[in-house]
Formats: sequence, C-alpha cells, structure tokens
Amino acid sequence: MSDGGTVGDKQKSRRQQRLEAQLRENLRRRKEQARARRDESAERDPADAAETGPSSAPQDGPNS
Repeated sequence: MSDGGTVGDKQKSRRQQRLEAQLRENLRRRKEQARARRDESAERDPADAAETGPSSAPQDGPNS
C-alpha cells in the first residue's frame, strides 16, 4: 500500500507548507508591531530619537 503513504506525505507536505506560511506571517506582523512601537516611543521622547540617530550637538567625550 505505498499509494496510501504517498497521499499521506502530500497531505503532510501541504500542512507543513501552511504552518510555515503562518509562521512567516506571524513573524512579519511581530516585526511591524515592534517597529511601530519603536517609532512611537521615539516620537514621545525626542532624547531617545537623538541617541539612535546622528547628532549635530557636541558630544562630551575623552577627546574633548
């Protein structure tokens, strides 16, 4: 009954593909949500935004 095994493998393959697609979609959505939270927090606190981006303000450091 090797034909029965082949059908089962195809069903398993389809299920596996569906699960993988769901995982990719979940990951994409979570990345978008994290990016939105990061953008939102930067808008609320400009000091945080300045730390993440290049700043034209003079920096106090060991070479000053």
